[in-house]
Amino acid sequence: MTNLPGALAAASDAAPEATIAAFEARLIRVALTRPWAADVTAVGVIATHVVRSDGAEGWGFSWTPQIGAAAVHALLVHDITAFAIGRPADPGSEWLALWEHLHEAGGGGVTTIAMAGLNLALWDAAARAAGTSLTGFLGAQRKRVRAYGSGVNLHYTLDELVAQAGRWVEAGFDAVKVKVGGPDVAEDLDRLRAVRDVIGPDRALMIDANQRWDLDRATRSIDVLAEVSPAWIEEPLRADDLHGHIELSKRLAAASGIPLAVGENLHTVFRFDDFLRTGAAQIVQPNIVRVGGITPFLGIAAIAAEYGAALHPHLLPELSGQVALCLRAVSGVAEPMVEDVEDAGFGALGALLDDSPIRIARGSLTEVDHRGLGIRFS
Repeated sequence: MTNLPGALAAASDAAPEATIAAFEARLIRVALTRPWAADVTAVGVIATHVVRSDGAEGWGFSWTPQIGAAAVHALLVHDITAFAIGRPADPGSEWLALWEHLHEAGGGGVTTIAMAGLNLALWDAAARAAGTSLTGFLGAQRKRVRAYGSGVNLHYTLDELVAQAGRWVEAGFDAVKVKVGGPDVAEDLDRLRAVRDVIGPDRALMIDANQRWDLDRATRSIDVLAEVSPAWIEEPLRADDLHGHIELSKRLAAASGIPLAVGENLHTVFRFDDFLRTGAAQIVQPNIVRVGGITPFLGIAAIAAEYGAALHPHLLPELSGQVALCLRAVSGVAEPMVEDVEDAGFGALGALLDDSPIRIARGSLTEVDHRGLGIRFS
């Protein structure tokens, strides 16, 4: 693995003699207060636990909203456990070898999601063994990070969407994100106008099409929706359509100038490099679990910094917020923002054994005193 920050080397120095003595995983379902669709009323979490040969313990997790949780659990229980036992326990040293080991089952997706279960547990164990939090272990660069209000809301009625926008304003967010991509772009525009009326002209309004358009429809739709001055357009095309994103980026640069954001469905450092190197995206949004854990996420952050692209982590604020606090500022590049989907945080859902390691208030995320990742599931 290349382009990883010095933090990984520091982790390797933490306890080089320790090995992985035991590893286990269990599948749980966390009910959602606000369903993300008629058939998405819970998310799948695979809670993991590692024990090192020096007695240090760590807790991590893998996550997938609807599809693949049982497959991820099976990979962790069988292939990843068999691979891990007896190997060095310093976080990051396992990643590339494990990715190569699992590659015949797929280079990303279920495999990298499963890999995060081991990687996160190893980072947690390392930080706990050092007597500190993840931010203390990596080195915090800021005391707070900006958060934006978000929701899985394309199925909301207009009244429900307007009410949600009002809650975001009341909560103090200065940036919000709304889903688009309905059958009629005119209806999308009506909904966005209503949200803009509620949030006012000074708050940032991002839009997310969740891969619903092809290139020509995306071009036409974004031209219409530019009226509400979107801060970015997220996933307008199929996530792996590199050439489509290159062409759309050129079209937008020549027209509205709205930046393209991608990443929640890209799964490796290598794929992020493809999109950034070719100018297919100006903003990247890696999901720490989907890319395989903290180790590859830090690599993606280093690549984004190299290309001068903004990075805003996707979902999971209890985890992504901590890592965002540790990302180094890049001259001329917006600092990371953390996504807070309404009523979807693990703490808010009552899924955690301990208090949440983070707090979001008045549009900012701050850390609460804890050890390691501070994320253990009840």
